[in-house]
Amino acid sequence: MFLLSPANCAGKRADLLYNDAAQFPLARRLRKGGAGLAEVFSFISGLYFRGKLTYAERFATPPPDVCGVQVITTNHGLLPADTPVGIAELRAFGEVDIRSDDPRYRLPLERDAAGLARYPELDVVLLGSIATGKYVDVLGPALSGRLLFPVEFVGRGDMSRGALLLRAARAGTELAYGPVEGTLKRGTRPSRLGVAE
Repeated sequence: MFLLSPANCAGKRADLLYNDAAQFPLARRLRKGGAGLAEVFSFISGLYFRGKLTYAERFATPPPDVCGVQVITTNHGLLPADTPVGIAELRAFGEVDIRSDDPRYRLPLERDAAGLARYPELDVVLLGSIATGKYVDVLGPALSGRLLFPVEFVGRGDMSRGALLLRAARAGTELAYGPVEGTLKRGTRPSRLGVAE
């Protein structure tokens, strides 16, 4: 299964959704009752989140009772990618920083990681940064050596990761994973991929 790092709900792209005068379809749907979390985060984050989502949907093979594509949130732990959200939820996401010392973020995520730990056969792949502890320090203790990441992420920025994931999904070629625990968190920047369409 895949855990996708979230979009920044306090940034400029999110502000477009909060504008009561915005008339584009996604903004109208959010005001009238909600839209899927993944669709909203794809709008806010662009290529990187779209790449993560496309890749995860292509390769997730979880047990029948586990959602294979879940999104890390700032205050609700893990949510299935298709969870409906509205403006109020997005604003609430934007009010909490992703910091392992903030219990509003840490406690719900620890709870959900402990739930995943009940499936010993389940490999959990983090599609997000491992260079800082903001995800790994919270997820790692419950998931131990089963928390994996794409090894080709090391040294890449967000846009490059998004392009890499889109290309792999379109080619039907799953990336190699390695355990987060004990891995070099930063590395030499790999050669440029170019932007995926």
